[in-house]
Amino acid sequence: ASTPRGERNKNVLGTRCKIHCKTGYEMHGSSEILCMASKQWSGNYACREVRCPKLAMPSNGGYKCSDGSYFNSRCQFFCSPGYTLRGDLSASCQSSRTWSGGNSMCVDVDPPVIKCPNIKEKTAEPGKLTAKVTWDTPEGKDTADGILTDVILKGKPSGSHFPEGNHKLSYTVSDRAENKATCRFNVRVRVRRCTPLSVPDNGCMKCDSAGDNYGATCEFRCLGGYELRGSAARVCQFNMEWSGLETSCAPMNINVGVRSAAALLDQFYEKRRILIISAPSAANHYYRFQMTNLQHAQCGLDLRHVTVIELVGVYPAQIGRISHRLIPPGLALQLRLLLQLSQNSFNMVLLDKQGVDKQRYTFPITAAEIFTTIDTFPLRTEEATLQKEAGQSC
Repeated sequence: ASTPRGERNKNVLGTRCKIHCKTGYEMHGSSEILCMASKQWSGNYACREVRCPKLAMPSNGGYKCSDGSYFNSRCQFFCSPGYTLRGDLSASCQSSRTWSGGNSMCVDVDPPVIKCPNIKEKTAEPGKLTAKVTWDTPEGKDTADGILTDVILKGKPSGSHFPEGNHKLSYTVSDRAENKATCRFNVRVRVRRCTPLSVPDNGCMKCDSAGDNYGATCEFRCLGGYELRGSAARVCQFNMEWSGLETSCAPMNINVGVRSAAALLDQFYEKRRILIISAPSAANHYYRFQMTNLQHAQCGLDLRHVTVIELVGVYPAQIGRISHRLIPPGLALQLRLLLQLSQNSFNMVLLDKQGVDKQRYTFPITAAEIFTTIDTFPLRTEEATLQKEAGQSC
């Protein structure tokens, strides 16, 4: 303050006062006043606390202040769960009515959470090499706003049939901030298998499915001239053991000591075809020509499951022969009677596996002609296919 005459008094007429506010306060009214003759000061003044504008609220977060928006108030920023603070941790109100700092934001940097299903090992169903596997699609959780994009599966979807082995799958989920989370899981499929069966010697085997998996069936057949021993069909069971007995093909053992022609022929039923050659004597030209012709065709006869029975001579000296085994005169006579074969001339009869009389001849024919006739039989077509598969030929 200054007085007209330089006195030290601060309230005499003409005294002029300059008003200053402390830091953090700002002047309202006159900054300079004069003591007038009316004994009044020339103006009003006040120092008021500095106030900063309202601080911007960060999205997905907020702040706490020590003294609102007033001078020296310190505001600390915080974020909602799942969000992380980026920028200034706090801001203070300055005397210039501005905030120090305040460039703060809350960002979602945490990936979402996803838990994959836990799937036990599956076993393929009987007769199949795959298993149907189902599971529930996992739902992801987001730590921030809870909003997720689609859950993406890498691999076959639930409800698919998975082949044998281990299959790796994964699910990926994203949140709105494009943070990703992935979980992985395995689908294991087991095929129960039996020890593979081997093809019996002199036989063939046909299996379905994979041939050794649970539920697979293997069927066996023996070549002509061989009898099936053991099981004609075997199934791979759940315990991984084959049902039935081991299969083998044993040479046919023809019993020529039977009492009737029917009992002899019954031994060939559903196993062999029979070609019966009857002649009045071993010197008969037709007989000799026929036997010479068949000598070179033994492989073709075997392939077509044909057994040759010879009946030679006239009563009472007739005799029979199957390969190297002799048929007694009584049985040879019965065969001629049963099949109505004359003992006085050359005759030939071809019987199929059911014992049906298929063809008769009164003169010799070539092996090729016999084979052509047999090859038209429906059962023979099936046999030929199996033999081709097994690599059997002449």
